[in-house]
Amino acid sequence: MNPETWILLLTAALAAGALNAVAGGGSFLTFPALVFAGVPPIAANATSAVAVSPGYLGSTLGFRPELAALPRPRLWAEGAVCAAGGLAGAGLLLVTPAKLFSALVPWLLLFATALFALAPWLTGRRGGAAHPAARMAGLACVAVYGGYFNGGLGILLMALYAITGETSINTANALKNLNSLVLSLLSVAAFAWAGAVAWPQALAMALAATVGGYAGARVARRLPAKLLRSGVIATGLVMAALFFARG
Repeated sequence: MNPETWILLLTAALAAGALNAVAGGGSFLTFPALVFAGVPPIAANATSAVAVSPGYLGSTLGFRPELAALPRPRLWAEGAVCAAGGLAGAGLLLVTPAKLFSALVPWLLLFATALFALAPWLTGRRGGAAHPAARMAGLACVAVYGGYFNGGLGILLMALYAITGETSINTANALKNLNSLVLSLLSVAAFAWAGAVAWPQALAMALAATVGGYAGARVARRLPAKLLRSGVIATGLVMAALFFARG
């Protein structure tokens, strides 16, 4: 790739790291940047998953006290469901014909953007305590989606915990980060095994995203939350429109 393309990818990863540290939506930048750099859509999705995955580890470590307070059997059970769902979603992506996935991309971006726009409403809805089996079934569906297409994963997890009776926002965040890490690691392993990852781009972007997450969190705290959310939504809509135009 030429220097201009590398600058595009690293800039997108830096910005994605900053967005994920504060508001989420980083994959709205990394995935389209890889496609526009010439990486085929399925490989771009796999490579984007690798690029943003280090951020989940840092987020999980930040919620160690909340996780330590939860029953170990629950953590293991949810982790197992997310591992299986992440693998299933990754496997589904790998057997999806490239032409079909390319046609799905703008719709997936629109769906993820809609989730982000509706996040305050979705995560603000509180339900009663759901039966554990119902929560696990919902978690499995979200994990499959996350393994297939990462955009909007955190929002779906937060919404799931809210409507199944989790009353502590910090506990919901802790579970969201841990389960995102688990399913991300398993899906990334599947992508790597299948040879679907563009490793030079993935490693460089993962480093840039980590730097962006650290620096961006410090800067973004000074910016209005509504401005950040509006920027992410606008980015998602623009990227979806560009992919519709490409199709």
